[in-house]
Amino acid sequence: MEFRVLKYFLMVAREENITHAADLLHITQPTLSRQMIQLEEELGVTLFRRSKHRIVLTEDGMLLRRRAEEIVSLTEKTVEDMQHKTPQLTGKLSIGSGEFKSSQFLAELIASFHRMYPQVHFEIYSGNSDNIKERIDRGILDIGLLAEPVDISKYNFARTPFKERWGLLVKEDSEFARKEYVTPEEVVLSPVIMTQREMMQNELLNWFGDCADRLQSIVSGNLLYNLTALAKCGLGNALTLDLNCSYDGLHFVPLKPAMETGTVLVWKKAQIFSPAGNAFITYTRQYLNELHDN
Repeated sequence: MEFRVLKYFLMVAREENITHAADLLHITQPTLSRQMIQLEEELGVTLFRRSKHRIVLTEDGMLLRRRAEEIVSLTEKTVEDMQHKTPQLTGKLSIGSGEFKSSQFLAELIASFHRMYPQVHFEIYSGNSDNIKERIDRGILDIGLLAEPVDISKYNFARTPFKERWGLLVKEDSEFARKEYVTPEEVVLSPVIMTQREMMQNELLNWFGDCADRLQSIVSGNLLYNLTALAKCGLGNALTLDLNCSYDGLHFVPLKPAMETGTVLVWKKAQIFSPAGNAFITYTRQYLNELHDN
């Protein structure tokens, strides 16, 4: 299975039309059709369902699309990492981050590093800690900013000095919106929207204590923006971190007793990084040391 053919396959999957894909790839339609048929024969599966005007992926096709996107991304990233033979530090760093107040720290860290090494390009991926760890394990991301608790046994890490505060996003006309804080006994009186992360769910259940069995969790998700839309529609109050963001029609109320979460920057142990990656990790450690000293 050639890398070139995988890129052809991804173009066909995107365009859902052999003729359009062939035009974009600057090859003939019969050549592209033959390559796709040979790919199906090589893999022993049917990748497409064909009709007069469009083609769609089968389940096997969708699986290959996910794998091909990872292979192409990783290959292109490897090529970029190898192209660092100029006197000035160059390259690309892929960093994943959840939605935290600590994201501001990450932005300031990247900006500070960029002033020293302006030829290094950054690619930022947003997701939860589980998404980011998976991409680090696959080599798609170099570094991730994760919320604790998280299993970091496979990673080197640098802990940030910041804590994330948990609370409840409620509708502005809710009786909760007039409170300084909410307790477990109050939160369980209404449906809640939860994080999808199992380890974080366990932390929250511990916070609820004896009230945990009365928790009405009806929706879960991984990033806050979509969950706020559900909260605005009255589907429930969102248990979330305080992000210093304002959402029209919603109000953040802290939890009591207070619940806080730490964040860590992680990267794979025994990972062979590009010069840009090594420089960024060294710089990160120095940057955090200066923060701690101050």
